[in-house]
Amino acid sequence: MRLVLDTHVWIWWNMHPQKLSTTIHSLLSSPEHYDELLLSAISIWEFSKLLEKKRIGISCNPEEWITEALDMPKLRFIPLTPTIAYRSTTLPQPFNGDPADQIIVATAREENATILTKDKIMQKYEHVRSLW
Repeated sequence: MRLVLDTHVWIWWNMHPQKLSTTIHSLLSSPEHYDELLLSAISIWEFSKLLEKKRIGISCNPEEWITEALDMPKLRFIPLTPTIAYRSTTLPQPFNGDPADQIIVATAREENATILTKDKIMQKYEHVRSLW
């Protein structure tokens, strides 16, 4: 099973794992239960924007935090490829107009993966699998 981490799931796993559902916490705690974790490049940008806007805070160097947070078992970083960029703009409608969410969904579709997310819009979107 391939899993795409929504940005908040990646951040919470590394900052506040108690915010995760029991299902997601259990899954991420047991790498033998999944084949691969995927993280879109847009999640690094979203994390950085949260820092910039002071919506979250950390007590260390942000680049060090990112490096450490990327050190998860079976994690593969997914760059924003031309294909994902294009497909994020042609998702079957209706879907959320948030560009970061569109890129995460396009990434999951491209990689045939399930999105780990608390986001109700993604959970209800019938063109991608999700889990919370």
